[in-house]
Amino acid sequence: MAQKILQDMNIKKPKAVLSPAKVVDVPRETEIRNVPRSNSRYTLWIIALISVVFLFFGISSIFANAKVTINPKSKDFILNQNLSATKDANSGMSYHLVGPLTGEESKQVAAGEEKNYSVAATGNVLIYNAFSSSSQILAKNSKLEGSNGKIYQTTEEITIPGAAKDGTPGKISIGISATIPGEEFNSAPLDFKIVGFKGTKKYSKFYGRSVGEIAGGLIGKSRQVSEADKVQVITELTSALKNKLYKNAKDQTPAEFILFPDADYLTVDDQIIGTVGENGSATISIKGTYYGFVFNRQELSKKITDTVLDDTEKNDSVYIPNLPDAKITLTDKTQALFTDAMEISFNLSGSVKVVWKVDADKVLADILGKNKSDFNDILRGYTNIESANLSIKPVWKSSFPDKSNNIKVIVNYQQ
Repeated sequence: MAQKILQDMNIKKPKAVLSPAKVVDVPRETEIRNVPRSNSRYTLWIIALISVVFLFFGISSIFANAKVTINPKSKDFILNQNLSATKDANSGMSYHLVGPLTGEESKQVAAGEEKNYSVAATGNVLIYNAFSSSSQILAKNSKLEGSNGKIYQTTEEITIPGAAKDGTPGKISIGISATIPGEEFNSAPLDFKIVGFKGTKKYSKFYGRSVGEIAGGLIGKSRQVSEADKVQVITELTSALKNKLYKNAKDQTPAEFILFPDADYLTVDDQIIGTVGENGSATISIKGTYYGFVFNRQELSKKITDTVLDDTEKNDSVYIPNLPDAKITLTDKTQALFTDAMEISFNLSGSVKVVWKVDADKVLADILGKNKSDFNDILRGYTNIESANLSIKPVWKSSFPDKSNNIKVIVNYQQ
């Protein structure tokens, strides 16, 4: 009926109104639903791998380092050279005296079986020269008169050093023995005069004083240490004492000086043969005074290299690392030489190695930040380098680090 009314009123029925179209978001996965998922995953892995590689190379560059080991130029020589040196000189070849150092050694020695003995007393005497600055030879078996009125004799020929400039008498130690065997020549320390100088001006200016007791004189039955054993033990003790005092002297020698094992002298000031005790043994003891010559290592090296090297090779950068191994022979090895001589002559012999020093700091400065390919060209500028080994890490680095603390330069002087 309503419709009828509307028709009658000529009112048209409204048309249907359409709503605006809605934009629908298509899910991303719907957009790429036709792209294979495996390709996407590979792409991500490739990107990650490239990132890791770049990171690895970057960190490796930060921790890059280099090591250069240099073998310096060297030459071997057979040395046989006569040299001279002046005591405490300020220029040229000089030597310095170590000592006197004193020490003692002793050893228990078994005595032989009891038997008849006829033994002369023995001892040691220091002979002094207050007569002049000239040395004086005293022959073997020279007679000495003790302050006890008995006559003794020297056991070897000696040269008594002359008096020093300040008037200090020259002195030397000498062994003595009684002229006849027997206990009556045993004595506490004595003063001595040289019988052969009696009636001359020398008589009062040459004198002796025994060091320790004069002992061992005997006629009768007794157990004694044999003469052969005495000689052997005293030789052993002398060698042991010399080695001990040499070590003490070497420990006191500065690093820039050399004390050769044979550039020394030991005076046995006293040797005591003890009496045989209830245990059937006696103590043999010695006391001694040690002197040694020390030489400046640089002065001695230069003196030798000036002789053995060509003019083109001579410079201040050479040295002889094994110089202390050379054998030294003193021309006149006596106590007088060690106490009074102002100039000495000696021979050095043996195999020596001359080595050229290398300035490691300069090498470091020259290679800092340089390409690895330039290394050999840089080394050619060093005439004192024989060869060198190079190691750069990481291995793909084509240049040296540009920071000095990342480069280590080692000079192999012990080659």
